Amino acid sequence: MPTAFITGITGQDGAYLAQLLLEKGYEVHGGVRRNSQPERIRLERLGIEDRLHLHEFELTEPNNIFRTLRDVAMDEFYNLAAQSFVGASWDMPVHTADVDAMGVVRVLDTLRSLRPEVRFYQASTSEMFGQVREVPQRETTGFHPRSPYGAAKVYGHYITVNYRESFGMHASSGILFNHESPLRGEEFVTRKITRGLARLARGGNDPVELGNMDAQRDWGFAGDYVEGMWRMLQQEEAGDYVLATGVTTTIRDFFTYAAEALDMELDWQGEGEAETATDRRTGKRVMQVNPKFYRPAEVDLLIGDAGKARDRLGWAPRVGIRELAGMMARADYDLPV
Repeated sequence: MPTAFITGITGQDGAYLAQLLLEKGYEVHGGVRRNSQPERIRLERLGIEDRLHLHEFELTEPNNIFRTLRDVAMDEFYNLAAQSFVGASWDMPVHTADVDAMGVVRVLDTLRSLRPEVRFYQASTSEMFGQVREVPQRETTGFHPRSPYGAAKVYGHYITVNYRESFGMHASSGILFNHESPLRGEEFVTRKITRGLARLARGGNDPVELGNMDAQRDWGFAGDYVEGMWRMLQQEEAGDYVLATGVTTTIRDFFTYAAEALDMELDWQGEGEAETATDRRTGKRVMQVNPKFYRPAEVDLLIGDAGKARDRLGWAPRVGIRELAGMMARADYDLPV
């Protein structure tokens, strides 16, 4: 039975990855941060919590990392834990760097000393591209991050490359474009949209407040993307791979697809800060722009070329954007109030 360790196992990607590995016959260990009420609702929703071995794990504490990796024999290590909310990284730039940048090298160096044979996966991100230098973006595209989160992730990405090239470690990075699901945190814009629309569909009156409606992202389904992570660590040689759909969608269109799934018919009016959306059936305003949600520096057009992953890993996304938005909206509508 192969054994895997997942940091960030209570997050969206960690939960789906743990489910996938259990289905493949793995023994799955996970690192969770110490707090008074551990956030394990995603594991419970997938029905897998009782099948996991969970450990207190903190990426900012070298001694804790050392003891955990010394005591848990493993074949694969997936580093998914991060301060992953781009907006919050502007308020917590030092913490973001400590977790998302220095946390990676702490783990890699501990593995190099204790378990150099372990296959390592680093969760990189399309936010590293930022002010993009070419469209679409691929593994060879240069980075120009536009947030403390993106900058920290660039360090995590390159230190993974360095340990692979310098010490021969099987260390791979997945440069994942935006991937969503019903398990996405409510602080992320897609889930903010679907939760807000679900409340309105159940009789609420508060419109969803959003920022730049013209921002575009390459959105896929998280359940598809974790399979790509696993496939990277099954390769004979480590490497870096973009995972993306190759389709870009505006915030406005995602909002529209989610609303359609809840039988809303939208009437869009105004532009910029004056833009609103109203449900024609009820006359209820369902969206309005609030400038406080604008980013200090917006990224440009993020759209990925996953050709390398398709050719070498045999990976391709299965869930399209309209299906994804509908899946999330209906799941939020069905959640207890």
